[in-house]
Amino acid sequence: MATDLTERLSDCLASLRAARGWTLDRLASESGVSRAALSRLENAEVSPSADVLSRLAGAYGVTPSRLLGMVEEGFVAHIRRDDQAVTRAATTGASQRRVSPAARALAAEVLECRLSPGAHLEQALPPVPGQEHHLVMISGYMAAEVDGRGYDLEPGDALRFRPYGALRFATRPGQGAKYVLCLISGSG
Repeated sequence: MATDLTERLSDCLASLRAARGWTLDRLASESGVSRAALSRLENAEVSPSADVLSRLAGAYGVTPSRLLGMVEEGFVAHIRRDDQAVTRAATTGASQRRVSPAARALAAEVLECRLSPGAHLEQALPPVPGQEHHLVMISGYMAAEVDGRGYDLEPGDALRFRPYGALRFATRPGQGAKYVLCLISGSG
């Protein structure tokens, strides 16, 4: 028996596909998820794995967190610091605090990010190619490379971009970085 969340997610996925006028075959081609699996997802017969959610989000041009936010009713206006989710990646020395998480009714998501001294963060391709990003340096220094173009960032600097290719952020040994990143969905 499907949970309420699974049913809301299946409705959301079906609505997103219908809004684009895509067939299940087209979505399968765009996402790399089989037609049969997509049908089962849209019929709330199964819940998607994180990998499948990521693939579907990419096909629809949103982040996975934004896709999940679309199934939530409304949004919470006041989010206390203790309630903001924090993720850490030991391998990259990066952490993110979701200051203002994605929500169905809102276009932006705000992250507070930290990169340890001497660390680097790389993505061969962005999760959502062309998504509008606004990065504001709070403290420290960081070298950023977006689509092959380099930038040296220091406190107070802002970097606005729409990545289509590789992203790389790196800090110097002995000097980490703290920055705020705002992701805008549906901007074009």
